[in-house]
Amino acid sequence: MDSYVIKGRNPLYGRVEISGAKNAAVAIIPACILSDGECKIENVPYIKDTSLIAHIIKDMGADVRVEGKSSITVEPSGIVNPVPSYDLVRNMRASYYLLGALLGKFKQAEVAMPGGCNFGVRPVDQHLKGFEALGAECICNGDIIRVKADKLVGAHIYFDVISVGATINVMLAAVKAEGMTIIENAAREPHIVDVANFLNSMGANIRGAGTDVIKIKGVQKLHGVTYSVIPDQIEAGTYMTAVAATGGDVLIDNVIPKHLESITAKLREIGVEITEYDEAVRVTCNKRIHKCNIKTMPHPGFPTDMQPQFAALLSIADGTSVIEENVWNSRFQYINELCRFGAKATVDVRKAIIEGRDGLVGATVHATDLRAGAAMIIAALAAEGVSVVEDVNHIERGYEDIVNKLRNIGADIRRRSDDMPAVFTA
Repeated sequence: MDSYVIKGRNPLYGRVEISGAKNAAVAIIPACILSDGECKIENVPYIKDTSLIAHIIKDMGADVRVEGKSSITVEPSGIVNPVPSYDLVRNMRASYYLLGALLGKFKQAEVAMPGGCNFGVRPVDQHLKGFEALGAECICNGDIIRVKADKLVGAHIYFDVISVGATINVMLAAVKAEGMTIIENAAREPHIVDVANFLNSMGANIRGAGTDVIKIKGVQKLHGVTYSVIPDQIEAGTYMTAVAATGGDVLIDNVIPKHLESITAKLREIGVEITEYDEAVRVTCNKRIHKCNIKTMPHPGFPTDMQPQFAALLSIADGTSVIEENVWNSRFQYINELCRFGAKATVDVRKAIIEGRDGLVGATVHATDLRAGAAMIIAALAAEGVSVVEDVNHIERGYEDIVNKLRNIGADIRRRSDDMPAVFTA
């Protein structure tokens, strides 16, 4: 079993460069299917999820070329069958974006229910509600979703709950539909804006991305383009939290500070010094942090994807903190693992109560999911002694070269397996 071995209590100093946004890239790569030409996507994070979605598209017949570490070129004309591999699709959550892209291009798709991190049911009812409003027939047969339409026609769609996945999927399906589509109660995350900007660069007509009302005027064709993915706000927030947990002074480079506002605000609240630049933030911490309360919310609220990392951080804060999870039902599965370090934390339905301690001690723990794995690393970095984080395949789904990035800023961390995972094998 691959694992990370970490010796804690080393302050972090230096500079770390943030990669492209995972959550944007895994939607933009399948969005290339909609193009009538070649798309070159730059600043793609070098992680398992981007490798897998690229491999799925290549397996369907697209010409997919990897050019350097962070660039993928997709020429989708070879795709003739809108049915991606069942086994490949089951390995990742974001594979559901193939539904919207294939429906928009071929007016039909057959895709297995997505896999990925297991922290609650991933309903696709809002996705299907949007597709049906556009004129598609949707059939769920076991773990297979089939969507089909004679034609797609713009519609007025109101989401019952805010859903990032449904917002992106309906955008993908609607860009080539006849007439105007209006999405209300749309999600507002930065990667939704990035996907909309990518589609617009191909000739789509999308307005309002980043607000709760998105208007899409259908077009007949989309052309090839070269496009660069935005920086990853969650990767940046993870390194910011690691500095706060260990102490030190690190420049987090290649970020959009505005995307980090909710994270920055909480770090400042607990006593961390943050200096913002045009495309970087500097994180300085030379004293014990203190408690705070957090409620996860859709953007621009505090992101659920940063909740586990802050739980690890607050486990060494002065005082008792409460984290309320308002996005996913079962995202506190990692708390038992965190307690192996000596953290004092309990869960009450959707709330975690964390009693801060003076320090943690090294432990062997499991990464129960992607962001929980990042939290285990942060706890290990802050703990006295040596820790082992197992099941790191979860972590490598979403963090590019995390071991070397941490080593370069002073962390004592190594990967116990000598063989790095294969990525970008498409």
